[in-house]
Amino acid sequence: MVGGVGIGGDNPIRVQTMTNTDTLDIEATVAQIKACVKAGCELIRLTTPTPRHAQALGAIREALAKDGITIPLIADIHFLPAAAFEALKWADKIRLNPGNFLDGKIFRELAFNDASYAKEIERIEESLLPFIEAAKTAGKPIRIGSNHGSLSDRVLSRFGDTPQGMVESAMEYLRIFKKYDFEEIIVAMKASDPLIMIEANRLLVSIMEKEGMDYPIHLGVTEAGNGEEGRAKSTLGIGTLLLEGLGDTIRVSLTEDPAKEIPTCYGILQATHRRITRAEFISCPSCGRTLYDIEEVANIIKERLGHLKGVRIAIMGCIVNGLGEMADADFGYVGGAPDKVNLYYKKELVRRDVPQAEAVDALIGLIKEKGMWVEPIV
Repeated sequence: MVGGVGIGGDNPIRVQTMTNTDTLDIEATVAQIKACVKAGCELIRLTTPTPRHAQALGAIREALAKDGITIPLIADIHFLPAAAFEALKWADKIRLNPGNFLDGKIFRELAFNDASYAKEIERIEESLLPFIEAAKTAGKPIRIGSNHGSLSDRVLSRFGDTPQGMVESAMEYLRIFKKYDFEEIIVAMKASDPLIMIEANRLLVSIMEKEGMDYPIHLGVTEAGNGEEGRAKSTLGIGTLLLEGLGDTIRVSLTEDPAKEIPTCYGILQATHRRITRAEFISCPSCGRTLYDIEEVANIIKERLGHLKGVRIAIMGCIVNGLGEMADADFGYVGGAPDKVNLYYKKELVRRDVPQAEAVDALIGLIKEKGMWVEPIV
């Protein structure tokens, strides 16, 4: 549980993002969180580089509560253990980066043998133990988030700049947390290259299974970019792993306003059938046989019917693609003749030659007739 939101197990795959405001700017941060919540965000991470930033979460939570918003707040910690201890007082979850929490990265080549590396693990354990005990007392879950771009010099020298290095960076922490009976953990393997991110997550799961660990996994392609490129990378990385049954919470990391990440998250979940939150649309790309402006009509239908969770609607330009391509749909809107539309329920033609100007309303009427209509939430 992160605040009031469950992650893993039978819970739906959760959608989250991260603010890009200065956390000390309470007004701007609250406004951004509200926009993300409106878009459908379920958890939100905030940068907390110092204890003062961690304390600001209290004021942010109070301001959100005035509008009835209770979204869990996640403190993002790098470099400064003091900020992590302070965040335990204010945040619902703490994210630690094992690459820089108790280690550093200045691109030094370090030489280790098995004995000297084991000494390093002892150092990490000794340094982590006070925080583990404090997290137990606070009852706050921890995310161990390994990033390809921030592996420590120690890990890079031992395992190289590899998916194995990412996994071992996290596993070192997981083994220590498990040793001291702390199990409220979420794990993340992130990289800007979706292929590295995919390989690291697969390897992580394999090693966790061998060591008797079963923690929820957070998926994301970090620093994916913006626009089509960022969305394509995120869809490839997150979508591939979701289809393999991996992933309990996701973030699409775009160089854009955080609220713009949320629709892509839900789009990936919808396309992989891992979480259905809206209508499913099947529409042909159109060709010279198309009997109406299918792009315009598709946009109208999506706007008016998109809220019908789980209802599958096919929009086809002509009867050539109509029946075959829409076979799995609940309802079909198919061009039958110039300016005429045929309406289908399942595979059954129920109305022929409906004037195009009336066809969308007629489709809604058919959905109501079959008991599958709900009014949109305004």
